[in-house]
Amino acid sequence: MSIIVVRHGETALNAARVVQPANTPLNERGVRQAGLVAPRLGKLEPVHILCSDLERTRMTAEPLERLTGLRVEYSPLLQERNFGDIRGRPYAELGEEIFRDDYAPPNGETWDVFHARIDRAWAMVVKRRAEVAGNLIVVTHGLVCRSLVERHLQRTDGDGPLRWLNTSVTVADADAPHHVRVLNDTEHLDGEVDHDGAAV
Repeated sequence: MSIIVVRHGETALNAARVVQPANTPLNERGVRQAGLVAPRLGKLEPVHILCSDLERTRMTAEPLERLTGLRVEYSPLLQERNFGDIRGRPYAELGEEIFRDDYAPPNGETWDVFHARIDRAWAMVVKRRAEVAGNLIVVTHGLVCRSLVERHLQRTDGDGPLRWLNTSVTVADADAPHHVRVLNDTEHLDGEVDHDGAAV
């Protein structure tokens, strides 16, 4: 059995390299990506879907919900890192590296606060997977994928990817130490070019 982590589809702000406000919807391309990843996930025979409650993840989960008939469970614990006052601003205008370890966004989450929340999210994921006794889908965000892979999943091939692709699929064993079997994979996009150079 597996835990399958999926990043949301593309948004207009992803493509424009803008730090996204909380409720940014998928763009037309992101909706298409969500439609393409759903059959791939459906073939994995999931028994439950956990999802961030933000709009771009909800929209990504909708085609899978329709395909499988499963009820999606939404959780704010799976939200993207809160960048506070810089949300809505282009990366090029910020003048500093917002992903460095010591960066604290004004009125947002530090890395320590963010990782602590994702630790709680992971505990919820593991608990839910055990309760449903089958493959679990987790639809979330780029920095959440990064935190999960770096802090909770077992890798054998070095560092994680520099960026997480839209609707990328990561598959890990359900049981500890949660070995990664598939990482940041987008073969379902069938030639679609990923334009997103940013994690959030």
